[in-house]
Amino acid sequence: MAQRTTADEKLTRSELAAYLAGLSEEFDRGSEEVHVDVGNKTVSLNPPEEVDCSVDVVERSSMLRGSRETIKIELSWKP
Repeated sequence: MAQRTTADEKLTRSELAAYLAGLSEEFDRGSEEVHVDVGNKTVSLNPPEEVDCSVDVVERSSMLRGSRETIKIELSWKP
């Protein structure tokens, strides 16, 4: 059974940087548990020393809809 916790927010660049820095600090602490804030909830995870990391960048240019850029970062592991 899988549990999914999702939150969509609009952040300023500074707020995004702070969120990613906090996430980075959680992984860097060296503790077995990593706490991830997702919306108004905190999820506790147990990553091993090495995790799989995938980065996907898409740049779209459209005459009708304008340009759009996306970055997806996915971290995955087996605890």
